[in-house]
Amino acid sequence: MAKKLTSLDVARLCAQAADNKKGEDILVLDVHDISSVTDYFVIVTGQSEPHLKAIRNEIEAKLKESGMISKGIDGFPQSQWVVMDYFDVLVHVFAREPREFYALERLWGDAAKVEWQAKVA
Repeated sequence: MAKKLTSLDVARLCAQAADNKKGEDILVLDVHDISSVTDYFVIVTGQSEPHLKAIRNEIEAKLKESGMISKGIDGFPQSQWVVMDYFDVLVHVFAREPREFYALERLWGDAAKVEWQAKVA
């Protein structure tokens, strides 16, 4: 029987999947102490609509391989912001301008940054 993934494992897997598709400025924030909504934010930037779509599809595929199905996905590459809900992990895939405008890193500035390159168990 496969080991159940922790929310940290899921966040790291999302970040690694985004990195597989050359996502930029990948950031994992631990918000579990400051948010009642989720434990981790994964924030990534893509360069174009096809790039945003590729990142979203890669994250979705890698998590599905691990038995995880998203609770919901909102937004489209055309909107330049896609949010993927994996219960305790929210993934934000942005184009550069919306990412700078919404500035989630500053909004959640009290959150600890997580090393995501670590091996997922």
